[in-house]
Amino acid sequence: MMMTPARSLGDYLRDWRQKRRMSQLALALEAEISQRHLSFIESGRSIPSRDMLLHLVERLGVPLRDRNPLLLAAGFAPLFSERSLDDPTLRPARQAVDMILKGHEPYPALAIDRHWTLIAANDAIAPLLEGVRDRALREGPINVLRLSLHPDGLAPKIVNLPEWRAHLLERLHQQISATGDPILGELLKELSAYPLSGGRPETSRKADYAGIAVPLELETEAGLLSFLSTTTVFGTPVDVTLSELAIESFFPANEETARLLATTAQASG
Repeated sequence: MMMTPARSLGDYLRDWRQKRRMSQLALALEAEISQRHLSFIESGRSIPSRDMLLHLVERLGVPLRDRNPLLLAAGFAPLFSERSLDDPTLRPARQAVDMILKGHEPYPALAIDRHWTLIAANDAIAPLLEGVRDRALREGPINVLRLSLHPDGLAPKIVNLPEWRAHLLERLHQQISATGDPILGELLKELSAYPLSGGRPETSRKADYAGIAVPLELETEAGLLSFLSTTTVFGTPVDVTLSELAIESFFPANEETARLLATTAQASG
């Protein structure tokens, strides 16, 4: 039985350089080394030090998850661990996530992993999911993008669905370009195939947000809610799990939304 040869360091570097659409010269200039040196590394004629390799992958923007295979290919031990967010060693990070989510109430916020799977959410999220027809979309593991855009999910309640859908699909496309993750590629195909039904673009408020962001306009039992969203990530992660964790926080885009959310929170105690 023939064994498939392991990929070489040069193969990995070349692939990531091509994903970033960088020539050898461009990467060499970015890394402040000679093109000849980089060529020797890619051809296997030269083995970089660990520091040099980490310098190159940093310049290429290689995700932490994909840096360990390059280190192994160069003969070095893996450097970046991957632990569950419930691991005791990540307790400070988990506490930080919970603190951000709780502190954002009465406005909704949630934490997701690299595949947009829901990790945690604050109490302001649940009321927004009332009326979702397919309960399977609300049961774990919950994919936030699928829940948002599925015809039996939140899509019928999103007033500006075409605009919001285009925004989410573009974000996903950019994430795929950055990571090359095949699971995200399959998710993009699935979401793109959903029928563009639901929403009420003809009644959508044409509020002027100065072109700074795409709002999420959601019809709820409390009334029409309009949100602007932000994404928070850990600044200096050296753990794969933390590097891929993101917190999506939604802020009221107008005074009426802020008032309705405050009223709902008071009514729920």
